[in-house]
Amino acid sequence: MNTIRQILAALIFAVVSLGVQAADFVYDSVLDDAFTGNILKTDTFKCALINSTGVSAANIGSHTRFSDVTGEVTGTGYTAGGVTVVPTFTKDTTNHRLTITIPSHNWPSSTITARGEVCYKSTGTASTSPLILLNDFTSDVTTSNGTFTVNASTIHFNTPQ
Repeated sequence: MNTIRQILAALIFAVVSLGVQAADFVYDSVLDDAFTGNILKTDTFKCALINSTGVSAANIGSHTRFSDVTGEVTGTGYTAGGVTVVPTFTKDTTNHRLTITIPSHNWPSSTITARGEVCYKSTGTASTSPLILLNDFTSDVTTSNGTFTVNASTIHFNTPQ
């Protein structure tokens, strides 16, 4: 069983469509959580903004739950835990992959400074909410009574041919 998980983990091949993000990283635990039933496409998903301290402290290898995240931003127009998003899941039998797209999302009328964001499955309890991806903006992005927008992120899980 561990061999299957290792092979599946190795099959993640790209995260693209970056908006203000410079780099997106899929947490190592995401496939294990998906194959053990902890992440289903019908779940509630959220994306939360984090500051530079949170991005620096992020560890895609050892962090597995939203409770591992530090440095969540505060500010006008921002609610702790982030915003709910509805990803799309597309099976591509031509290219032999599953594509998950987390749509563009925003915080209107906000005053926020963020360095990145984490997207996760929300269970309502941080210690049981599996992490999915980290967007590192590489520099602070700020709004002052404006709309803070994060463009869509796409994850491809590829199968070997």
